[in-house]
Amino acid sequence: MKQKCFLVVAPHPDDAELGMGGTMLLLKERGYRIIIVDLTSGEPTPFGNEEKRKRETEEASSVLGIEERLNLDLPNRYLFDTENARLLLAEKIRLMQPDALFSPLSEDAHPDHIAANALSIGARFYAKYTKLSLEGDPWYTGRLFHYSCSHLRAIPRYSFLVDTSSHFERKIEAARCYRSQFIDNPKNSAVFDYVRTRDRYFGSLIGTAYAEPFYSSEALGVIDPSVFL
Repeated sequence: MKQKCFLVVAPHPDDAELGMGGTMLLLKERGYRIIIVDLTSGEPTPFGNEEKRKRETEEASSVLGIEERLNLDLPNRYLFDTENARLLLAEKIRLMQPDALFSPLSEDAHPDHIAANALSIGARFYAKYTKLSLEGDPWYTGRLFHYSCSHLRAIPRYSFLVDTSSHFERKIEAARCYRSQFIDNPKNSAVFDYVRTRDRYFGSLIGTAYAEPFYSSEALGVIDPSVFL
């Protein structure tokens, strides 16, 4: 039986960790294949550089147990849903053939996050085209979910919540690897308190210590309603 594969698209290194680090840990624990595709290097930033950010990304991936991670090297701060960007991501989708695709939620204040959402939707569709000069066989990913790594001060209505209580502290450990972003930069020092408060709030809605929200524009079917009991 083919090992289930989940592809996580992140605008910058650190977004996947902050948005769904606990869920990735949970999926890895259950034996699933997790691949992260960072669209940009995330640089330049006030306290970072390309070499430092790459090292931080490797450290965070190690904490999460992620062995497959790549970067498309699209331009940070100037990320757009272009034909070329779609084709780059579509080719990765065809080669990896994921069962589900995760991308940032569109409701965000950061233009790169908004673009990553649109780019993922477009690439998911491009990947199934039969007459494109791309590596890999045509592939349509069955599910597209969105995670929240938002700069918008709002709480959009979620589709489902994942209990990440047993993996929350390790998620924070992974996020702390991005020292140039959240420790060296005093403007971002409150991010860990924010994530803790946010995930605790979502956990309170389902009776757990912590949870991460996910969003789907497509209907989700349930075979056995007792899973909610």
